[in-house]
Amino acid sequence: MLSQKMIDKLNEQVNLEMYSSNIYLAMSAWCSSKGLVGSAKFLKDHSTEELSHAYKLFDYINETGALAQVGQIDAPKSDFVDIKDVFHKTYEHELKVSKSIFELVDAALNEKDYATFNFLQWYVTEQHEEEKLFKDILDKIDIIGTDGRGLFMIDREIGNLIK
Repeated sequence: MLSQKMIDKLNEQVNLEMYSSNIYLAMSAWCSSKGLVGSAKFLKDHSTEELSHAYKLFDYINETGALAQVGQIDAPKSDFVDIKDVFHKTYEHELKVSKSIFELVDAALNEKDYATFNFLQWYVTEQHEEEKLFKDILDKIDIIGTDGRGLFMIDREIGNLIK
C-alpha cells in the first residue's frame, strides 16, 4: 500500500510526463512550420513516448489500489530561436525529469517502499537514455552546424533517429 506522500509524488510525476508530451508536441509543430520534417516527426514520436511514460505511472498507481489523478497541465512554450534552441530545451527538460525521478526513488527508499523503488528503476534507466539521446543531438548540431546544408543534414540525422 502506498503512503499518501508517495501517491502525491507519483501523481505529480504523471503530470510532469504529460507536460513533457505536450512540450515535444509543441516543438514538433514548430519544426514542421520551419520545414524540418525529420525533427518534427522525431519530436512527435517522442511526444507519444512521453505519454506512454505517464500511462505507465498512472497504471501503477491504480494497480496499488490508490487513485491516479491528472492535474492541470500548463501550456508549453511554442516559439523557439532555432533548432539548437529546441534541442537545448529538450535536454534541459530531461534533466528536470531525471531530477524528479531521482527524488521519487529517494522517497521510495526513505519509506522502505521497495515495490515502488523497483518499479521506478525502469524510469532511472530511461532517463539515462533520454539525457544521452538529447546530448548526442546537441553534439551533432555543434559538429555539423545549422547554416544552409548543415541544417538540412541535422534534420535528416534527427529524422533517422526515429525508433
